[in-house]
Amino acid sequence: MQLTSYFTVKGYGEQEIVIQKSRFIAQVTRASTEEEAQGFIKSIKKKYWDASHNCFAYVIGEHSHIQKANDDGEPGGTAGVPILEVIRKRDLKDTVVVVTRYFGGIKLGAGGLIRAYGRAAAEGIDAAGVVERKLMSIMSIEMDYPWLGKVENELGSSPYMAKETQYLEKVKMYVYVTSGEEARFNDWVANLTNGQAEARFAGEEYVEISQRR
Repeated sequence: MQLTSYFTVKGYGEQEIVIQKSRFIAQVTRASTEEEAQGFIKSIKKKYWDASHNCFAYVIGEHSHIQKANDDGEPGGTAGVPILEVIRKRDLKDTVVVVTRYFGGIKLGAGGLIRAYGRAAAEGIDAAGVVERKLMSIMSIEMDYPWLGKVENELGSSPYMAKETQYLEKVKMYVYVTSGEEARFNDWVANLTNGQAEARFAGEEYVEISQRR
């Protein structure tokens, strides 16, 4: 069953912090498949081939069914898992985080590493930004051209969002409507056009509707 909404990172983000002379570089991106996540990780490892460690974690799927964490040579549980926990606590899906470390000569201990990797992951996610993706119904409206201006004007102050417009023999407009609001939208269209236009269900897709920090 599809989620009605979920949170993920807006896009690529990068943040560097220095702790006890060690550099921690967090790089974050969205990945909708495990292949995409692994591809991103490989690109970071290639870019920072001379780093002490390239630790990572990711959560893939709207139900978080794929979760991986890797310490890349750091003591077990001190890098990948803390990164993964940050992703989980923020309830993010389709998110991959790689934290690169350049060792500065001072050992941090297990507790210090856990805090450092967790902080780096959190700041990397902040740099990327977080958005909510909401499952929306797509409704199509077919109407004569004289109605177009009125419908466009009213859409601007309505809870609905225009997706695209096709200019054919008649105008065909596609509009995002919150799931469960289709009948109300049908009434809205009928009232607006004096029954001259009808809305039809045309599918559904996730839409980014807000940004969260």
